[in-house]
Amino acid sequence: MQQFELTHNFLSRLEELIDAGEKQEIIQQLQDLHSADIAEILTELNNERAQYVFLLLDNETASDVLAEIDEEERTHFLESFPAEIIAKRFIDHMESDDAADIVGSLPDEQQHEVLAHIDDMEQAGDIVDLLHYDEDTAGGLMAKELVVVNENWTVLTCLRELGRQAENIDEIYNVYVVDDDNKLKGRLSLKKMILSPTSAKISNLYYEDITSVKTDEPAESVARIMQKYDLVAIPVVDSIGRLVGRITIDDVVDVIREEAEKDYQMMSGISQDVETSDSIWAQAKARLPWLIIALFGGMVSAYMISLYQEEISLFPVTAMFIPVITAMGGNVGIQSSAIVVQGLASNSLGMKNGLKNILKEIGVALLNASICSSIIFLLTLFFGLETLAMPITVTLSLFIVILFASIFGTAFPLLLHKIKIDPALATGPFITLTNDIIGLNIYLIAGRIILSCF
Repeated sequence: MQQFELTHNFLSRLEELIDAGEKQEIIQQLQDLHSADIAEILTELNNERAQYVFLLLDNETASDVLAEIDEEERTHFLESFPAEIIAKRFIDHMESDDAADIVGSLPDEQQHEVLAHIDDMEQAGDIVDLLHYDEDTAGGLMAKELVVVNENWTVLTCLRELGRQAENIDEIYNVYVVDDDNKLKGRLSLKKMILSPTSAKISNLYYEDITSVKTDEPAESVARIMQKYDLVAIPVVDSIGRLVGRITIDDVVDVIREEAEKDYQMMSGISQDVETSDSIWAQAKARLPWLIIALFGGMVSAYMISLYQEEISLFPVTAMFIPVITAMGGNVGIQSSAIVVQGLASNSLGMKNGLKNILKEIGVALLNASICSSIIFLLTLFFGLETLAMPITVTLSLFIVILFASIFGTAFPLLLHKIKIDPALATGPFITLTNDIIGLNIYLIAGRIILSCF
C-alpha cells in the first residue's frame, strides 16, 4: 500500500462527489487507502459529509477507521449515531481494547444502550471488564483476544484450538500456555509445535522464560518494559498470575506519544493536557498557573533590581547586561534539565548515577562557562569602558551563573524523580524563573563588590 498524502485538490474533489451523491466514485477513491488515511480525511470534512462517507464503508473498514480517529473527534462524531448502529456496525467488528476505548468515551447512558445492543455476550462482558480498569494501566491497555493453550493438551488438540481461537484475532504474535487454573506458564513456538509429533504434550514444548505485566502496572512502565525487551506483544496477568489479556505494540506507541506530548506541555509551562481543539477557557486555564508564577517571579526580580539602584545609578552600563545574564542562566538550566528528563523518561538514567551525572555536568558547565565568559569579556572591551571593572563583573558573573544553572538544572529533576514527582515540572518556566532570580542576584552582588573596589 502506497503512502497517502492528503491534498487540497483531493479533498475538494471528494466534497464535490459527496455533494453530488456519487457513492460508487467515493468508494473507489477510498478503497485502496489505509484506515488511518480515511480517518484523516473524515476529520477534514464537516460532520454531515463525514457521516455520509462513513456509512458507505463496509463494517470492517468502518470499525478500523473509527479506532483511528482522535478521541474527542470520535465522541463528537458518534453523537449523531443511534446506539444500535454503534454496536452492530462498529463495536461488533473491533477487538475488545479498541471497543472498550470507544464505549468508555461515550456518556454513561449511551454506554449502557450500546452494550445492550451487542449480540455477542462474551464480547460485551469483555468490554465491561476492561472498562473497570484505569485507562493508564496495563489493564486499560490490554485486549482480551489472545491465543491460549493448556499445558496438558497434545499438539493435535492444540492445532484444532488454534484454528478456532484465531478467527477473532487480527494478528497472532504469541501463543500463551496456561495451566488448569488459567495461570500463565510460558509461551509456545509455532515452529516447534508444527515440527513435533501430534501426540506430544505441550508441557514438554513450551518456553518458561516469558515477560508479563500485572493489570495495575502503569502504562508508562509497560512501554518501558516492551521497549527494553523488544516485544511486539506482552501478556497481562492478574494479582495471582492468571492470564487475562495481552498488550500489543500499537497500543504502546500511543502511550509513548501521549507521554511525550504531556512532558512537552509541562516543560512549556502548561499544567494540564490540552488539545488545539479545546475551548479558549480550557487552554487559558492550563497556561495561567505558570504565567501567574512567572508574573510574581518577575516582580521579585524587579524588587531585587530596586535594591541596587544606587550602584546602577553610578554605573548605568550595569543595567545593559542584565538581559544577557538572565537569558544565559535560563538557557543553560533548560539544556541541563532537558537532558536529565530525557534520560529519566527513557529509563537510561537512574538515581545511583545521579552524583556521576552532576559531576559530568559540572565538567561540561566549566567548559561552556569558560568559553562564553571569554567571549563576553572580549565583547565588553569593545564598549570602550573607562575601567576593567565592568568587563570583570560581567565575565565573573556569567561564569558563576552558567555553572550554577547547569548544576541546578541537573540536580533538581533528579530530586523530583526521587520523591516521585514528574521531573518534567523542573524544566521550562520553573528553571528559567529560578535561574533568572538567582542569576540576577549573583550579577548584582558581584557588581556591588567589584565596582566598589575600583
